[in-house]
Amino acid sequence: MDYENKKLISLQVSDEVDVAYAALEAKEYAKVIGFNTTSQFMISTAVSELARNIYVYAKSGTIFLSTLEKRLGKGIQIIADDDGPGIIDVAKALEDEFSTGGTMGVGLPGTRRLMDEFEIKSSLGKGTKVKVIKWL
Repeated sequence: MDYENKKLISLQVSDEVDVAYAALEAKEYAKVIGFNTTSQFMISTAVSELARNIYVYAKSGTIFLSTLEKRLGKGIQIIADDDGPGIIDVAKALEDEFSTGGTMGVGLPGTRRLMDEFEIKSSLGKGTKVKVIKWL
């Protein structure tokens, strides 16, 4: 994919293969922006966790990747958006080792630690949107 000429990438997530594909695409996108190898893997891991949450809990959704530029630097913004059931208790979902799906419970808290900025909005019956940013 030609990332140089794209400001926004949209990746559909509706099966397990899409989770792996989104993580790979995020790593390549981060590489083009100029992130070092360690940061590329951090970004890829965050996207993998967000995409897996979409697949497991909402069944389908979209991961958006975009480049951010501001006076002090460049970065990547990732938005995970779904129309799933929503999160009953967002604060609890952000605690380490908490899971309603029988997983290890590292997805959202781990993603928050990997990224520089983290924002989540969830409404029961309407879905969840997670926005994360990593700066160079």
